[in-house]
Amino acid sequence: MRENQWMSLLGLANRARKITSGEELTIKEIRNGKAKLVLLSADASSNTAKKITDKCKTYHVPVRIVENREILGQAIGKEARVVVAVLEAGFAKKLLTLLD
Repeated sequence: MRENQWMSLLGLANRARKITSGEELTIKEIRNGKAKLVLLSADASSNTAKKITDKCKTYHVPVRIVENREILGQAIGKEARVVVAVLEAGFAKKLLTLLD
């Protein structure tokens, strides 16, 4: 049940245009200080996972791991996504409570 809740909330954030997906766009938002939370798929390549987690540590952005890229893409109504950044504090805070 909790899985459906976070996926629904992420879909809502997507419709509100408060997320960005893709490695380069996510890194750009982390650098700009706009990313409030990063969701990384468990099946991301080790290179991508290291790049994203290191960048998040540097800029103090929380990272949460989700099962796989298909679930992450399905939550935002797109094809498989490896990384998604949430750009709004309210969505990020609620997602953190659902994912922890």
